[in-house]
Amino acid sequence: MADYLAHARDLPIVPDVAPGDIRRRLPAEPPAAGEPFDRIAADFRELIVPGMTHWNHPGWFAYFPANSSPPSILAEMLTATLGAQCMSWQTSPAATELEQVVMEWLRRLLDLPEGFTGVIQDTSSTATLVALLSARERATAHRAGAAGMAGAGLALTAYASAEAHSSVPKAVKLAGYGLDHLRLIPVDQDFALRPELLEAAIAADVDRGLTPACVVATIGTTSSTAVDPLRAIGEICRRHGVWLHVDASYAGAAAILPERRATIDGVELVDSFVFNPHKWLLTNFDCSAYFVRDVDTLLRTFQTSPEYLRTRHDPEVVNFRDWGIQLGRRFRALKLWFVIRSYGADGLRAMLRGHIALAAEFRRWLEAEPEFVVAAPSPFGLVCFRHEPAALAGDAAALDEWNRALLARVNAAGSIYLTHTVLGGRYTLRMSIGQWQTGPEHVAAAWRLIREAAAHPARAGAGDASNGLR
Repeated sequence: MADYLAHARDLPIVPDVAPGDIRRRLPAEPPAAGEPFDRIAADFRELIVPGMTHWNHPGWFAYFPANSSPPSILAEMLTATLGAQCMSWQTSPAATELEQVVMEWLRRLLDLPEGFTGVIQDTSSTATLVALLSARERATAHRAGAAGMAGAGLALTAYASAEAHSSVPKAVKLAGYGLDHLRLIPVDQDFALRPELLEAAIAADVDRGLTPACVVATIGTTSSTAVDPLRAIGEICRRHGVWLHVDASYAGAAAILPERRATIDGVELVDSFVFNPHKWLLTNFDCSAYFVRDVDTLLRTFQTSPEYLRTRHDPEVVNFRDWGIQLGRRFRALKLWFVIRSYGADGLRAMLRGHIALAAEFRRWLEAEPEFVVAAPSPFGLVCFRHEPAALAGDAAALDEWNRALLARVNAAGSIYLTHTVLGGRYTLRMSIGQWQTGPEHVAAAWRLIREAAAHPARAGAGDASNGLR
């Protein structure tokens, strides 16, 4: 484990394998007798590690970061050693109370209002589903949970930005609203939800006899890290009695910076809020921090009390099995505790500021080059861009294909990894800076490689000894 952390930078980020290559090298039948651990460990090193995509590489600029850190890894080892089932206070008193403490720490770091209470979910996708289910129950006075949506007698609607994460329509479907009742609201030039169109959509649904139940606002959309105008959306939700959930999966971590707290201005109008310490706060997957204002509605939505789970302490303790979908729960609070104590608020803030500064520097480099175009605002660690050679000016299809090929050339080098999106109908490259070992030298090397791939397509990917990453 220590060797991997020290030498991950020497590995190709994406393995050179085709579908089925690894599976064909593994036996079809399980061993009849136990094997020596040395042999298992050797196969891990020779078969598994070379076949992995290495998110811990300092040249990882894809998707969003999915960070771990030594304190978090050690905590996970201890969690596995304890083997605890943390569904209730009785089954793991220290796990329950530690979770209460670290979630309160996070609330204070984010400067969320005191009315919020936190619980650790596995992912933001789960947290969004929890919010939509809670909103459903509040909108139907808990009739949907008892009698089903048909028995509730209401047709519920949900709303989100057209740039919202795919977990939103998935949760709308699973929560019983139906995809036909999800309204994807158009965005402005910065790819943020337009509140006047949200209010118009809510009013139109009310006129049709539908019941608006939940709005999902996004702080840091997946494609471009756009920030929906939270205060304006919150005021609309308050006027119409609609549950407001905030998906801040990646960018919510930045709110621990006083200078970035304006991105969640209006959070006092919110019903639930989620962000992932497993993205940008050095806590390995999975650890999703979900804060809710109306705990009573949450409990009425998810609580079950079979006799075999009841204990004499129930009236005076928190049983986190009743705070979400899962009954069984891992001891996720331990790694969060190790991380916050090891780095402190100042250390975490310094890391975030460093990544944001690197993104700003990368953006300045792009803006200084006449054939590179920055495609969206960059409030956090992500920069979206395109390369638009003068020879292709005005040919949108050709430019899209050029950028698609550019991305392939850059990634073929094996030393950095970028991903893409589509913004305003245009194929766009994403440079996401946030891996915990990434420094200025890695971003500079990535920029050299991108420029080389854009200027000399034939030479790109032929070798990467000069890019400084491997």
